[in-house]
Amino acid sequence: QAQLTESGGGLVQAGGSMRLSCAASGRTVSAYTMAWFRQVPGKEREAVVRISSAGSITYYADSVKGRFTISRDNAKNTVYLQMNNLKAEDTAVYYCAAEYLGRDNGRDKYKFWGQGTQVTVSS
Repeated sequence: QAQLTESGGGLVQAGGSMRLSCAASGRTVSAYTMAWFRQVPGKEREAVVRISSAGSITYYADSVKGRFTISRDNAKNTVYLQMNNLKAEDTAVYYCAAEYLGRDNGRDKYKFWGQGTQVTVSS
């Protein structure tokens, strides 16, 4: 089993930047597609960005295009989410996910999930 631990969340002003990290332990995740999701209370979890095992970015939500970048360091078993020009509407709990299992009822499914890290953007 892979354990995913997100870090780097917190409070930032609108227009600022923040980098989230997702460190995997228990299993190497270099062969897995990985992704970041976010969720606000009362809403469904939203896929933000996805990166293949080879490092190709295969999905960006329209709301974050041009502002967010995903990267991975397979030697460190870690995935990053660089968030720039943050907006109040980016406020959410951000989750890291690993090992894409396909789609179910229109939603991406992943085998492993982190516990999430809160990102709050003040306007």
